[in-house]
Amino acid sequence: MTTGTAVSVDEYLHTDYVPRREYVDGVLVPKAMPTRQHSKLQLRLAALIEEAFPQYESMPELTLRITGQHYRVPDVVVDRRDNAQDPYPLTPVHLCIEIVSPEDRRSELLDKCKIYHAWGVPYTWILDPQTRQAWQYTRGLQSAEISQDGVLMAGDIHLNLRDIFAGL
Repeated sequence: MTTGTAVSVDEYLHTDYVPRREYVDGVLVPKAMPTRQHSKLQLRLAALIEEAFPQYESMPELTLRITGQHYRVPDVVVDRRDNAQDPYPLTPVHLCIEIVSPEDRRSELLDKCKIYHAWGVPYTWILDPQTRQAWQYTRGLQSAEISQDGVLMAGDIHLNLRDIFAGL
């Protein structure tokens, strides 16, 4: 993914970029343009988690402040309702989910998962709506590809992969 213009943190936080941008060391980093399948999967994941696990809230495209000069925007952020942070999280959340877009390279998404884990996020998932593949990562452990009839897990959150991809 190519980087864009250098801007101040204040400008980044007070500008509504479309499509969304991330902010790394003073430089705007464009996110891949989401496809219809990407957007449908993003909404489906958020709805499934909200419905099945009421103690959690799911927020698409929520900005996370990793450091004062590093802001990321996972496709879906999941955190305990009793840990709500406004206007955006300053401390690690429960789960970050990335959804593969056609321009994404899996290695870049893996690097983002490593950043989330280094920050303190215990769980990350990557889902590909085109191939219907999914990977889960638990902080401190190796990643695991989930079989098509398997279950993605993040602590007490567990979703069947077939249910996730149903209707796409």
